[in-house]
Amino acid sequence: MDDECDYLFKAVLIGDSGVGKSNLLSRFSRGEFRLDSKPTIGVEFAYRNVRVRDKLVKAQIWDTAGQERFRAITSAYYRGALGAMLVYDITRRSTFESLTRWLEELRHFGDPDMVIALVGNKSDLSEAREVAEEEGRELAELEGICFMETSALKNTNVEEAFLEMITQIHRVTSQKSLEAKMVEATTPRGGEAVQLNIDDEVSATKQRSCCVR
Repeated sequence: MDDECDYLFKAVLIGDSGVGKSNLLSRFSRGEFRLDSKPTIGVEFAYRNVRVRDKLVKAQIWDTAGQERFRAITSAYYRGALGAMLVYDITRRSTFESLTRWLEELRHFGDPDMVIALVGNKSDLSEAREVAEEEGRELAELEGICFMETSALKNTNVEEAFLEMITQIHRVTSQKSLEAKMVEATTPRGGEAVQLNIDDEVSATKQRSCCVR
C-alpha cells in the first residue's frame, strides 16, 4: 500500500489523558466512537489514505498516552513526525493549562518545521464548558498554530481538523522539496550555469501556513 502512495506523513496526537485522543483517531481512521474507550497504554497508531490536490497521502497517526508514567516512552515518537495534533478537553480547564508544557516538550523533541494543530475536544458538552472557545483561539494565534473545536462523539469537525493538518504538512513538505531543487539547480556543474524550471503547482506552496511555528 505504501508503494501506491505519493507521500507517507507521520503525525502524533498528544495531550492529557482522557481528553479524547483515541476516539478522535478512531473517528477519523475508522468512523467509530467507543463510549467504553480505555486510556492508551504506551503508543498505538492507525492510518488512512487521503487525497491532497492530485497526490495520495498515507497519513500515519500515532496516539500517544497522556499519562505521566508513559511520557518517557512517547517522547521518542516525536522524532520523524511532520505534524502534531495537541488536544485538550473543553470541560476540564486543567487539560488546557497543560498545553504550555506539552508545547515545550513538542518543540524540544519535534522537528522545527512540524505542523501543529490545537484541538478543543468534547464541544458537544457545552453546558459543562470550562474553557471558552476564544481562549483556545487566542492561544493558537499567540503560538502561530491552527485551532479548531471538535466533538468525537457527534463527529463534529473531526474530519476537518485532521485534513487541515495533513494539508498543511503537504504544503510544508512541498516547499522544502522546492527549496532543495532550487539549491541543486543553482549549484554550478563543471562551470556551466544551470537554469531552474519551477512547476506552477509546487511554487504555489511558497505561501507560509498559519499552522507552522
